[in-house]
Amino acid sequence: MPSLFCASWPFVRLWRNVCADPLPVRGAHLLSADSPVPPVSEPRAPDAGRMQVPPGNPLLLSLTLQELLARDAVQVELVPEKKGLFLKHVEYEVSSQRFKSCVYRRYNDFVVFHETLLHKFPYRMVPALPPKRMLGADREFIEARRRALKRFINLVARHPPFSEDGVLKLFLSFSGPDVQNKLRESAQRVGDEFMNCKLAARAKDFLPADIQTQFAMSRELIRNIYNSFHKLRDRAERMVSRAIDNAADLLIFGKELSALGSDTTPLPSWASLNSSTWGSLKQALKGLSVEFALLADKAAQQGKQEENDVVEKLNLFLDLLQSYKDLCERHEKGVLHRHQRALHTYSLMKRQVVSAAAQSREPESVEQLESRIVEQESVIQTMELRNYYSLYCLHQETQLVHAYLPLTSHILGAFVNSQVQGHKEMSKVWNDLQPKLRCLFVGPHGAPAPPRPPQDGPSAH
Repeated sequence: MPSLFCASWPFVRLWRNVCADPLPVRGAHLLSADSPVPPVSEPRAPDAGRMQVPPGNPLLLSLTLQELLARDAVQVELVPEKKGLFLKHVEYEVSSQRFKSCVYRRYNDFVVFHETLLHKFPYRMVPALPPKRMLGADREFIEARRRALKRFINLVARHPPFSEDGVLKLFLSFSGPDVQNKLRESAQRVGDEFMNCKLAARAKDFLPADIQTQFAMSRELIRNIYNSFHKLRDRAERMVSRAIDNAADLLIFGKELSALGSDTTPLPSWASLNSSTWGSLKQALKGLSVEFALLADKAAQQGKQEENDVVEKLNLFLDLLQSYKDLCERHEKGVLHRHQRALHTYSLMKRQVVSAAAQSREPESVEQLESRIVEQESVIQTMELRNYYSLYCLHQETQLVHAYLPLTSHILGAFVNSQVQGHKEMSKVWNDLQPKLRCLFVGPHGAPAPPRPPQDGPSAH
């Protein structure tokens, strides 16, 4: 039997590779590992120049919050009448300033749009959709979902890569009845962002040397910011709830005073000496419901304003931070899972080659193993490229989050202004109400007297 080492030259090369260290793979991607990859330049040894930011680095974003907000302002309003003959569904009127469009969308249209974004942009912050309730969707749930859909579409419309993609324009401007099919077709015609980005194969060249450390630090920072803003949002919601409850209490308080002043129960004869006092009191109480209704209206307006300008902006920022957390999780789980699986497969193949060589198997079977290992090396190379591109996108998405951070000053400014304006308006109503109460306190000679605080015990003589 001829020696196994006299086999063809490719097997000799393979045998040498078996004894070599495994490929320096650091990551994987979210899509199929055998997806085609962009053309790859010849590998080169790392040098000091590669670690520095190249001139005109496309990794860097130079967008301000004002520029992001100016990209588009999308309104999502509930259509009053539910659609459908048997199974009624809610429909939304979606209007875009940028595209000067107004279309009607169902919740399921948003779902397909969301899936399309995840397919085309797996390495970007795709905000989550609000949950779907199959039965028993009350008015409060529908309104909360409308607000969440509005936040979702505005974050998408202002996201730099999303805003330049045709799928956004399709969703915001296509008025045909089959928008879901159109969205699916647009996703099937092209691959994901990695396949269509000219810089995808060179993403590693633009990343800093300590990208893994920066990723870990950014993730921890965003987690801390999210936790703090989550608590702020909860407290802001409580304050809004208290303002609305205060409005309801003021309104009821005024109605009870008015009911007391409108009481028609006859005055008993033994109280006739004080008949004028009771009549004057009723006359004064009857008109107080107007002022208390105005106070209730001011409190409700303040609560509504803080819900729109404070709570909703906090929710918008929280949605963005949550999408960043989700992106980090997709990156980490995808990288670790697929990377470990690919390396495990690669290791098993190497062991099979060693076993085949030791057992002096036929050259054909060894060549098949060689072919499989070459394919696996291609898979790992694809994972490597996608991992660097994922980190490239994460670097940009981190900058985008920080571009939204000045929204904090907008939120605080809206909160302070609402409190100042609300207290000022309510103070004016209270001051206008005070003179009207003087007629309720009549002195011994018929002159108005200020009310005195009740005494805890008997007066001292």
